[in-house]
Amino acid sequence: MSRGGSLAISPVVDVEGKHLSLSNLDKVLYPSTGFTKGQVIDYYARIAPALLPHLKGHPVTMKRYPNGVDSEFFYEKNAPKHRPEWVKTAPIWSRHNRRHINYLLVDDLPTLTWLANLASLEIHPSLALAEDYDCPTMIVFDLDPGPPANIVQCAQVGLWLREIFEHWGLQSFPKTSGSKGLQVYVPLNTPTSYDVTKPFAQALAHLLEHEHPDLIVSEMKKAIRGGKVFVDWSQNDEHKTTVSVYSLRARERPTVSTPVTWEEVERALKRKDANLLVFEAPKVIERFEKMGDLHAPVLELKQKLPDLRGKAAAPVPVTVDLAAQAEDEPAPKSGGSKAERGSRKTSASTRKTSPKKAAKSAGKKRRAV
Repeated sequence: MSRGGSLAISPVVDVEGKHLSLSNLDKVLYPSTGFTKGQVIDYYARIAPALLPHLKGHPVTMKRYPNGVDSEFFYEKNAPKHRPEWVKTAPIWSRHNRRHINYLLVDDLPTLTWLANLASLEIHPSLALAEDYDCPTMIVFDLDPGPPANIVQCAQVGLWLREIFEHWGLQSFPKTSGSKGLQVYVPLNTPTSYDVTKPFAQALAHLLEHEHPDLIVSEMKKAIRGGKVFVDWSQNDEHKTTVSVYSLRARERPTVSTPVTWEEVERALKRKDANLLVFEAPKVIERFEKMGDLHAPVLELKQKLPDLRGKAAAPVPVTVDLAAQAEDEPAPKSGGSKAERGSRKTSASTRKTSPKKAAKSAGKKRRAV
């Protein structure tokens, strides 16, 4: 089977020179739609050209559903002992468990196919590479809505995050969680540590909660999350993983964590239509073939988080109206369409966000580490 090609339904396949025995291909893993294990494997084979670069070198945790999404599941960090000899692993010391964990490295199509055959519907990589496990290559904000809030409210919060990062000259990239929410990725690919990224993310979450207490919370307590968006900053931790872009999710239907454009996020907010940000496996393949990998810049774009301790002392206004600022400052490198820029102005024009407050808060957090 060639990279990215359709998988022939056969008990034994040759994947780039590696022989794999596949099992139970007709087993239904998504009962509400009849989506089978064979279709899961086929999806991952087709999306591999987009997915594999985002997994390469990152320790991976599997989330396995051997009897389908309506049955019990389990996480698996340690690579199974029965794995093929060509499956790569990376021993990572866990301070929490006080032992090495032998993580999988999903660097190629044969390994990805083997993973899918284990009914690992979801793939959760670390934010760091195995070779430099203390250095995350990105900072992530997981926006999780508490009912009756949904991804539409997450879209608004995501756009506020984008405005803050644009103020610092940094680009950010959205993707759906494939479940209920939205995730915002800020690529770094420069020397840093979780001791920097985690308090930075926490500071911004607290800032957003302070500025928009009617919509945002920064604590995980479910009792306070009803109708609000939880800005989960805690994902920026060596002990945690975030669902991969292009990973299937174990929902009622085979939805996927899908990269989207900011214009699509703005459109969903404007129309208040959550369905505009829900994508199932066949549609994701179609989008990739048409649009390419919208998340590709996350792999290589080099950015550095601002030194907020220095900025906290700078004589700048306490509150910055980012909508007004957007009219005066040059557009980001990506430019964006006229409709996107207009929507950007509209989404922030009646609200104020304070990068200065974020600077003060993050500066305090970093000094306390």
